[in-house]
Amino acid sequence: MYSFLFYLILEILGFIFLVLSFSVIVLYMLIMILSAMEMRDHRRKNRFADYQDIITSPLAPGVSILAPAYNEGESIVQNVKSLLSLHYGKFEVIVINDGSKDETLTKLINAFELQLTDFAYHEEIEAKPVRGIYKSKNRSYNRLVVIDKENGGKADALNAGINVSSKEILACIDVDCILSHESITRMVRPFMEETNRKVIAVGGVIGIANNCDVVDGTVTNYRVPTTLLGKFQVIEYCRAFLMGRMAWTRINGLMLISGAFGFFKRDLVVEVGGYFPKTVGEDMELVVRMRRHMEERNIPYRVSFVPDPLCWTEVPESEEILSRQRNRWIRGTIETLQLHKVTALNPNYGVMGLVSYPYWSVFEKMAPVLELLGVLYTITLIIIGDFSAFYFIALFIVLYLLSILVSSFSILYEQVSYNNYKDKKDLNKLIVTAFLEPLVIHPKIVLWGLKGHWDFIKGKGGWGHMIRTGFKKSEDKKNIEPNTLNS
Repeated sequence: MYSFLFYLILEILGFIFLVLSFSVIVLYMLIMILSAMEMRDHRRKNRFADYQDIITSPLAPGVSILAPAYNEGESIVQNVKSLLSLHYGKFEVIVINDGSKDETLTKLINAFELQLTDFAYHEEIEAKPVRGIYKSKNRSYNRLVVIDKENGGKADALNAGINVSSKEILACIDVDCILSHESITRMVRPFMEETNRKVIAVGGVIGIANNCDVVDGTVTNYRVPTTLLGKFQVIEYCRAFLMGRMAWTRINGLMLISGAFGFFKRDLVVEVGGYFPKTVGEDMELVVRMRRHMEERNIPYRVSFVPDPLCWTEVPESEEILSRQRNRWIRGTIETLQLHKVTALNPNYGVMGLVSYPYWSVFEKMAPVLELLGVLYTITLIIIGDFSAFYFIALFIVLYLLSILVSSFSILYEQVSYNNYKDKKDLNKLIVTAFLEPLVIHPKIVLWGLKGHWDFIKGKGGWGHMIRTGFKKSEDKKNIEPNTLNS
């Protein structure tokens, strides 16, 4: 009896893994097709676009740039100057000093001639106590507002910034990111274009600035990172932004906008209660909550995405730091999906409930667990002598080639659309990385994801520490001293 049940379970698991394997193949083929269609339409529509019209248009919405900062004293002044130099008519820069323990606030006060004001702080969204709000005595910096508050984490800092903001659109960014001078004009355009649907949020591409030259807050020379982990993340980001999110935008099923660079309708963010401070995935959770709000009120809406390279950031190139990041990502995904499980397979929530939520539950949240079960299943078959080497090798080769195909297409999309990496040596390095990734790096990503599941079960929270080495500045070829961040 027990033997029969054992073999029955093995047969059921074998069928499930076979279905999942072919589902992965079909889904990634669909993603490649949908993203190609969306990229084609975007390029056609924007080929002759004049973004200067948006800068001068009286109909252009105002933008409040929210930049939380914690222990950013080494680079905060230069970063804020870069934000103040963006090309747009109606915008303000709100820097939120989230209880920094270094000289972040002091350097801001000295560099921008700030003084404490009697700002009427209206707490529309609950946040940690604000100790002071600063404005500059120098009219050259009249767009800048600095909030000094008690430490509460990134989500809490953004909520305080929302309370102070006065414009229609919120641009939530990481203060250490590098933004293109045209970033605001390109990101607000989707808000102005839609007439039949309300655009509630717009995401943008995050580029990797490791090993690139940076002059006056602008990336001037693109190079791939020197480490294998860095090159892997270039491919991964191309897959995520130029393929994945473009495909989800095509069917209006986008559930995630990167916390490093996202634009949102302020009135709706306030209406849904702002960011949720008790999750490490506050960016995804806010988007899902905003979508739920619109679906429950039957209001036509859209979450849009701009695939132009408008924002660059530094990614971790050590396994220790990267593992913490991926641990946090998987915990944030699990938290968001659990908070909004009412949408799962619920037709009342449209594409999000019927397509996006199931996809994220199976192929994002459960991917590490399913891969572990697949390994254990294979080992079990080998032990009982029911292992088919031909079947296993054939399936492995198919999935390996699929991984290379998807990565190669993501590199192709980047080259056809933007051609940032002009050196053939860089392209060769990315292609080699695409071949190595499934064998060398992916197993580590799975292990880090499994640890994220385990940490979630144990109730572990927090972001952990992120060590940055600084962007490469072509004017002096020197690196910024290491900076420890705790968002």
